[in-house]
Amino acid sequence: MSLLRDRMARDMERANLSERTRKQYIHAVEILARFHHKSPDLLVPDDIRAWEDDLVGRGLGPNIRRVYLAGAAFLYRKTLSRPEMVSFIVPARDPRRLPRVLSRDEVRRLLGALKDPRYATFFTLIYDTGMRFAEALQLRAGDVDRARGVIHVRGKGARDRQVKLGDALYGLLRTYWKETRMTCPHAAALSKDSLLFVCSRGTPLDRAAARKALVLAAQEAGITKQVTPHLLRHSFATHLLNHGMDLRAIQELLGHASLSTTQRYTHLDLSDLSRTYESAHPRARRNTGSSS
Repeated sequence: MSLLRDRMARDMERANLSERTRKQYIHAVEILARFHHKSPDLLVPDDIRAWEDDLVGRGLGPNIRRVYLAGAAFLYRKTLSRPEMVSFIVPARDPRRLPRVLSRDEVRRLLGALKDPRYATFFTLIYDTGMRFAEALQLRAGDVDRARGVIHVRGKGARDRQVKLGDALYGLLRTYWKETRMTCPHAAALSKDSLLFVCSRGTPLDRAAARKALVLAAQEAGITKQVTPHLLRHSFATHLLNHGMDLRAIQELLGHASLSTTQRYTHLDLSDLSRTYESAHPRARRNTGSSS
């Protein structure tokens, strides 16, 4: 199915799907083809039903089933123009779980336990702005607009947005850029198009290494919750909501396509969050004075 895979890849690129999503969808279609031992363009709707039943029978969770079925849906609706093949698909759902959050003190301890400046700056940025992990990874130097006090974010689903760039965060980013980023290989060639976060070799920051650094910092900080980059995003939204920010404004900051996604935060217990959002960043404030 190499020709079909190439056609689908081009269609996904035209649709501005992220590289990660494109890989997931291609993988899903390959699994479908292996299940039936034939090219997907030769299948009929009952074949898709049988495959869906097999995914359930294998005990795959709702999240992975959603990805697999979304990949098949893209293939038949967009690439093959055969929407009737997947018209019966209903996205798998799991019980609506409230997002876990960190308290202000846990955020302070977590960020303080990150010893490598690149990770400390990277995860402080995520918490200060509510960016997604993938969005922060692809930030470039020119996306930081000090004059306007904003950061341009290349959002999920090609929905770009701007988030606030506070003085404390700008000071932290500036210090990181001067003391860490400019010491990386090829620093002499840095420009506004250069990635903001890279590893010590000058290559893009490794996802797995960044996640591991966060987990180790959580252990050192004595945090027993399962800590992920997305947990910082949840905490950002929860803290802002507790301090009275309008739900629509939080939706814009997070880049949610639907307000219903943002409304999950209205059900959280926020009783231990009593001061302003900015007061949650003593680490960032300590770095502000080191830059101009």
